[in-house]
Amino acid sequence: MANVFAIHSVGQSIADYLSKTYPKELSDPHPCAFRVVASHDLVKAEEFANTTISIYLYRITVNEYLRNAARAISPTDVNVPLTLDLHYLITAWANDFLTEHLIMAWAMRALYQRQTLTAAELSPEANWGPSDIVTLVPSELSTQDVMRIWDVFEPKYRLSVTYVARAVRIDADLDRASYKPVVARREEYDKQEGP
Repeated sequence: MANVFAIHSVGQSIADYLSKTYPKELSDPHPCAFRVVASHDLVKAEEFANTTISIYLYRITVNEYLRNAARAISPTDVNVPLTLDLHYLITAWANDFLTEHLIMAWAMRALYQRQTLTAAELSPEANWGPSDIVTLVPSELSTQDVMRIWDVFEPKYRLSVTYVARAVRIDADLDRASYKPVVARREEYDKQEGP
């Protein structure tokens, strides 16, 4: 389990993985940057004058399968991690269709070949535990939902795919002051003998 930097760490780790594995035979004729971006970056199309794969976190949800897993076993456990699913829009930015198609195909293949990121592959600022694993899964959005996302940005549509990073676990706050003390009391009764 990780600390509150986990969300940032996952996006940055995806960008780092793509950047490190982008092969020289593609990077020489088609240099490409791999960037985690915020909403305001997508509003300004000039941000992507050079060929780029942008990684945009457009939604965060609580994982529906793990939200109560520990509570069912131990309902009084206050140390249950928050388990999140991170929804990413991965977009190709290029000045010609060949480069756009090429870098998107390569990025999708790279993510298909590496569907999990282990603690060793995730950036260290989140303080991941040795057993932490984040799974990357392609997600299906309807055309209408994709267009809704793009409606708020100045470039109305770019070639994009969506992925979900599953089971990102964030440690609970261990503030001991908020714990209620356990109160125990023992009472003894004298057993009186009858006459």
